[in-house]
Amino acid sequence: MGNCCCGSADAGTKPPGRRPTPTKGTPPKGTTAWAPAPKPSDDGSGAKQREMGGDDDDGASGPGPGPVVGRVLQAPRLREFTLAELRAATRGFKPEMVLGEGGFGRVYKGWVDERTLNPAKSNAGVIVAVKKLNPESVQGLQEWQSEVNFLGRLWHPNLVRLLGYCGEDRELLLVYEFMSKGSLENHLFRSRGGNLEALSWSRRLKIATGAARGLAFLHSSEKQVIYRDFKASNILLDSDFTAKLSDFGLAKNGPSAGKSHVTTRIIGTYGYAAPEYVATGHLYVKSDVYGFGVVLLELLTGMRAHDPNRPSHQHNLVEWARPYLSGAGSKLKTLMDQRIDGQYHTKAALRAARLAGKCLTGDPKSRPSMDDVVAALEDIEALQQQAAGGHRDLPPRPGARRSAAVP
Repeated sequence: MGNCCCGSADAGTKPPGRRPTPTKGTPPKGTTAWAPAPKPSDDGSGAKQREMGGDDDDGASGPGPGPVVGRVLQAPRLREFTLAELRAATRGFKPEMVLGEGGFGRVYKGWVDERTLNPAKSNAGVIVAVKKLNPESVQGLQEWQSEVNFLGRLWHPNLVRLLGYCGEDRELLLVYEFMSKGSLENHLFRSRGGNLEALSWSRRLKIATGAARGLAFLHSSEKQVIYRDFKASNILLDSDFTAKLSDFGLAKNGPSAGKSHVTTRIIGTYGYAAPEYVATGHLYVKSDVYGFGVVLLELLTGMRAHDPNRPSHQHNLVEWARPYLSGAGSKLKTLMDQRIDGQYHTKAALRAARLAGKCLTGDPKSRPSMDDVVAALEDIEALQQQAAGGHRDLPPRPGARRSAAVP
């Protein structure tokens, strides 16, 4: 999950000490999977968040009805775990069970029964990720509330599944599916000189399309959800490299009828936040599209959104890359990640670069919708597959069509 989460509290979720009241139940059955949270970055990558002035006046509440693909529940359908159950699932929160940690607290590996979600032995259950938030942090309480109120009501194949929560004895815990391949950030930026294999071009397209579908689902709900923290570290990958959005701690309900934006204090990650949001605190649905454009650019280049360790003219990836995004094929090689040389069809890569450029347009009204982005990426994938003679270096993707069955 993200390194620093802070979202609006919903009056429907009560803080620890007064038991939270979301409806109990078992989430849709399926493969249980989530990823270790990366430690706070101090490598100059811009992974730390910043906060500036402005009033948070829109009062986030649970999202409303959504489209056919995915589901929006009327009330959170989550398991309310006891603290004792989560102690048992994580072997007493032993240090060797830690998957990751950050300013929010720690994430532990645990085991539960796939059907009942009761604590299980490691050889008899499925792995889950148990996020133990810092109880002294106001941000921790806000994140806990936002996660329950958003992920507790939303289901989509490209959103990480929240299985349950615990608010007991001043402890704040969240239980997620475990994403075995970790984060996109790890695969893009930490594979250099490490044990991870560089992502292939076809996998990058698959990840971009999956993440775009998740964002499009949030935007197309009757009560739109603005994700507000779209970045590589918040895109988690399952065993088949299916992308899922995680960390709804900064998510906001979209503008009410007749309004174009919500006004909120400026919180986000440097390099990903849209310029209109940074300048005014006005948050548009299309502000998420800008963040998507930054991540798409990272997928194309293999470079972080912001890195002061690069030459000065390349510190800001968007500003450096902008001249190459709408140019001819001769500029493409300068832009593209050298690790995927020979894997991409020139026309497909050019279309992807131009799509990134459209998403990064300064005027939010001129950016495409996420539905349009999904359609464009599906066309790019089809073009790439056709150019490769109908063959891929990956098995066919489940759910690659525009609609997906709800379990």
